[in-house]
Amino acid sequence: MKQANNRKKPEWLKIALPAGKNAASVLGIIRANNLHTICTSGRCPNQGECWGRGTATFMIGGDTCTRACRFCNVKHGRPEPLDPSEPERVARSAREMNLKHVVLTSVDRDDLPDLGAAHWANVIREVKKENPAATMEALVPDFQGRKELLQAVIEEAPDVISHNLETVRRLSREIRGGKATWETSLSVLRQVAASGLVPKTGIMVGLGETRQEVLETITEARAAGCRVITIGQYLQPSARNVAVKEYIPPATFEEYRLAALAAGYRHVESSPLARSSYHAEKHAR
Repeated sequence: MKQANNRKKPEWLKIALPAGKNAASVLGIIRANNLHTICTSGRCPNQGECWGRGTATFMIGGDTCTRACRFCNVKHGRPEPLDPSEPERVARSAREMNLKHVVLTSVDRDDLPDLGAAHWANVIREVKKENPAATMEALVPDFQGRKELLQAVIEEAPDVISHNLETVRRLSREIRGGKATWETSLSVLRQVAASGLVPKTGIMVGLGETRQEVLETITEARAAGCRVITIGQYLQPSARNVAVKEYIPPATFEEYRLAALAAGYRHVESSPLARSSYHAEKHAR
């Protein structure tokens, strides 16, 4: 059943549309190389700012996810087979955009025997070969908690490996669905932390969580080894997605930012329009 969000957005959630020569150039390169981005698939509110800076987050593994998380606007169903030319096309696009920092994410590919891990490794390897001076973040799925699959990504050594908790523990099953579990996500973060790479996570607020639950999530993710966290307002991308329960004021985001810094995170993005890839180039430093 579709849920319409009738809450009026506050002034601090006004979104800039993509504009300018850089934005047009980025969109042209993406289309020319037949690529997908989470910027468009996820209806990210920062498209204008990021594309204007000449950056984008590549979504690999196709445009169809095998899961149906209630917050996500990426289409779900039975995906097409993996495209073996995708690693080269992503790498070429990053070079043509002259990116100094490359962010990769993917749909879930629960239909594949290795859940897409080898494809992930191939893309990272190719991007590094074509863009040796660029830093990189890999925003990975949970690989169903299979450590050997996550290890295949870790061994390619992107500067940051991110995996989002998305929400607080109490709401995790409701918002993310039954395939994604809280403990599995924490195990991903722990494995990344143990590898020596930079572990990162992100959550959305405004889904019905309490202030105390957010603070507990900040603490729990830090205990799992996270060094970077993003906290942003959930925005309902379509009528079929879960509705916004509350618009969180900027002052509360600042409270969360200070709490995360006090907990020992080395970098925190906490603001209404913050998303996992927002200012991601700073997180690799």
